[in-house]
Amino acid sequence: MIETILTLVYVFVMLGDTDKQAPAWAAPLAAGLCLTMIYLISVPITNGSINPARSTSVAMFVGDWAMDQLWLFWTAPLGGALLGAVAYRMVSGAWQEEESRDAARDSKKDPGSIV
Repeated sequence: MIETILTLVYVFVMLGDTDKQAPAWAAPLAAGLCLTMIYLISVPITNGSINPARSTSVAMFVGDWAMDQLWLFWTAPLGGALLGAVAYRMVSGAWQEEESRDAARDSKKDPGSIV
């Protein structure tokens, strides 16, 4: 659960950093502070990596029990990333903007055109 929530937060912050309305100077600061917070929270609880590749490399050296848990360290961050992207689109209003652009484009189309 921790891996999923923290990855959701990280993806949310990164999408906010790259938004057109976000100030460019704040992006590195927000990304660095967010990643620091994630590691300060997750390492004591789950030894979390938030990075499936990092989890895989460690599990390969440890073996037995670590390989049994590896599936979780892949599915949790991937699920959190998906949820973070959906949450950002909902909060930022990107879906409404996309729908209004589609509606405007459809209203400008010539009814006799093929394309």
